[in-house]
Amino acid sequence: MDRRTFLTLALSTPLLAQTRKPAPPANPHALPWTQWGGPTRNFQTDAPPLKDTWPAAGPPVVWKRPLGEGYSSTAIENGVLYTMYGRPREEVVLAASCETGKTIWEQANPISFTSDAAPQQGNGPYTTPLVAGDRLFTTGVAGTLQCLDKKTGKLQWAQELWTTHHGSQLMYGYSCSPIAFRDTVIVPVGGRGRALMAFRQSDGSVVWSRNDFGNVYSSPLLIDVDGLEQLAAVMDGAVVGVNPHNGDLQWQIPFRADYSIAVATPVFGPGNLLFVSAEYNAGAKGIELKREGMQTKATELWSNIRLRLHHGNAMRIGDGIYFSSGGKGSQSILSAVDARSGKIYWQERSIEKATFVWADGKLITLDQDGTLMIAHPSPQGFRISARAPLLTHLSWSPPTLVGSRLYIRDRRTLMAVDLA
Repeated sequence: MDRRTFLTLALSTPLLAQTRKPAPPANPHALPWTQWGGPTRNFQTDAPPLKDTWPAAGPPVVWKRPLGEGYSSTAIENGVLYTMYGRPREEVVLAASCETGKTIWEQANPISFTSDAAPQQGNGPYTTPLVAGDRLFTTGVAGTLQCLDKKTGKLQWAQELWTTHHGSQLMYGYSCSPIAFRDTVIVPVGGRGRALMAFRQSDGSVVWSRNDFGNVYSSPLLIDVDGLEQLAAVMDGAVVGVNPHNGDLQWQIPFRADYSIAVATPVFGPGNLLFVSAEYNAGAKGIELKREGMQTKATELWSNIRLRLHHGNAMRIGDGIYFSSGGKGSQSILSAVDARSGKIYWQERSIEKATFVWADGKLITLDQDGTLMIAHPSPQGFRISARAPLLTHLSWSPPTLVGSRLYIRDRRTLMAVDLA
């Protein structure tokens, strides 16, 4: 090769390719992330060793692509990524390649719902698809529960939670991600006799519909209380536990947010301790659950009106709970509290409202301005070992981690980075 040919090739090569080695392919045997919150819905997963530090530019970018409006995070299985986004007068379910980010299929629905409550934040969608067997379940901002063929996107059945079942219609739209239990899919609906409903996965028929609470924006959580299966859910006026087999109410603790704006999923951890929190004068509560025969007793251990998780997620790590408190019209405060006593370990304002994933003894943290961090939280503080600005403002969707591949999005962009 002569010198002129060499220079021509060098100058035509993208700078990124010259300065960075390509990321290794994703591990097809990595633990899938098939729902909101990951394998066990608590934003924790197994992972290979992850780097503790990065170059100044951040971890290797595998791919980056534009995406429509929305805050739906991603579900991933067998090398396929599923998420949702919005475009004018439509809501779209997307299946894309984990390796390239390229579209495999899309399924679009016309939508007339618009939220006048927060025009600067857009119109959603907010929920995360659920992968169960050969099916994909989604819930749209206008309250439509869909079952799609996960390989083709073909619609199998749909249920209208607002129109057919007269569920609670909220100002920001529907935002509860569906959850699978055995052969059913369960969603909050809201209203007399339909606070929570279970539908048959195969055909969409109603399996059970129970309780009288109005709906909020929070997604429910399956827990195990010393061998008793429970579905824990934040509803309008209470946090409740129901029998997921039939919807029977097992316990309830009063908990109310103004305007029904309770968003975060409950956090369950060792000691049968449940943490719930919301903005809008709700605060935070620690609840202990105890099995008594075939029943469950719920006891409120502590309450603090100052601790207010607006949206995003809280993480239980050891005896501590870590989350962004506040943020409604003001800067949020990164907070750490003791799960059993509610004692505040520390609070600090240096990190904007954030979401989290826990893996390999590291807290992968994404703040709302799109800065990705590796952190090491403890009751003594929040040590950051790596930081890189990767996305833009309103990066509100929690990250998804499969193997060492991390998938993140802001309001209009989806990207994959490698943390190995």
